Amino acid sequence: MEKEEAFRQLLKDYGKIIYKVSYLYAVDEENFKDLRQEILIRLWKGFAEFRGDAKLSSWIYRVSLNTCISYYRRYGTKGTTLPLERVSDLTTEESGKTEELREMYRLINRLNRLEKAIILLWLDERSYEEIAEIIGLPRNNIAAKLMRIKKKLNEMANQ
Repeated sequence: MEKEEAFRQLLKDYGKIIYKVSYLYAVDEENFKDLRQEILIRLWKGFAEFRGDAKLSSWIYRVSLNTCISYYRRYGTKGTTLPLERVSDLTTEESGKTEELREMYRLINRLNRLEKAIILLWLDERSYEEIAEIIGLPRNNIAAKLMRIKKKLNEMANQ
């Protein structure tokens, strides 16, 4: 399989990861597009060097999260928030939980960048070990941070 075809397959299989990370870090529609494009460029550049030391999905998460964080270090943040209608693209219509998901993502959007990354990975049912590997923190720190994030989200939901 040639590189372009393999990359297209990667996007087909893992495009939702890229979309979710871009969405959660975007401050508006244009920023969402910029972040997504920047992630795709970084993935393309690094694709040939991917050695398979980690799961492909873990590598994609790591590249996506690091790209977003680097983007904000470089350009800063300005703008409002992305319209919530976009969240429905993250789910299937059969779920019947679109409103609950919108509220959850609205709350997650209020978290800081590291908290967003950790909860996003946890919601995608990644193990603590995998989250630690992607984020670059010890497993015990991830467990403690995740507990605090859940508590914070619960408090925000009850306000």
